[in-house]
Amino acid sequence: MSRTRTSRWLVAVPMGLLALATIYPLLFTGNVAMKTRREYVLDRFSLAPAARWDNIVGAWTSVGMGRYFLNSVVVVTAAVVLLLLLGSMAGFALSQIRFRGSSVLFLGCLAALFIPFQVIMVPMARVMADLGLIDTYPGLVLVYVAQFLPFTVFLMTSFYRTIPPEIIDAARIDGNSVYGVYRRIMLPMGTPALLSVGILNALFCWNDVLIALLMMPSAEHRTLMVGVTALRGQYSADIPTFASGVLIAAAPVLLLYLFLQRQIADGVTAGATKG
Repeated sequence: MSRTRTSRWLVAVPMGLLALATIYPLLFTGNVAMKTRREYVLDRFSLAPAARWDNIVGAWTSVGMGRYFLNSVVVVTAAVVLLLLLGSMAGFALSQIRFRGSSVLFLGCLAALFIPFQVIMVPMARVMADLGLIDTYPGLVLVYVAQFLPFTVFLMTSFYRTIPPEIIDAARIDGNSVYGVYRRIMLPMGTPALLSVGILNALFCWNDVLIALLMMPSAEHRTLMVGVTALRGQYSADIPTFASGVLIAAAPVLLLYLFLQRQIADGVTAGATKG
């Protein structure tokens, strides 16, 4: 019994310390956001004397974080919808439809996962500039789709391969076309995987800085993470305002992790087991 308790403590203590190290920066940032500049300069580690929301309101309105937030919502929503549509169709085709070259296409998607964006960003930027899509929402959405589609196809293919082919054959015998099987059978059965992959892709797009910074050079079209990065230079002397911008950017991600953590974990292991 004592050995069991000792082993539990050996796991619980490091995990508790890790959780504290993860939570503390967020608590510190929230505490700084509630201070005035004078209070922060006098003692940056003390607790804020009162819960002041002036810095957060100012960052949302005066600094332009509200505009950046809206830009991110529009771009991320459009990108995730396209990723789920294209990824689910490709996953269905690669996993359940027999055609020549399907294995090669799947291996191509798998290989694309290992190509860093830094390798292709210069030719990609030149292509998008030639098409006139730099500093446009459609251009950024298309780049997000191109960057994260291999990941989506891989997970959806892995998930759809766990569905018995007898279900597809029965649907075809009932008179469903390939599109009917996809719409009536595969989409409803793939809802858990679609939800998980959608959440992961939303997090990827929301937290991105490099692609958005490359595709959206103007201040008007900045996404939220690029806006937070710009705040670091513009408000380096006003740390409470910068901390407020960080909180605004982190809030949606924290809410997703808080309420949808099970779906996020399922998305990581989608298709890993047969059943």
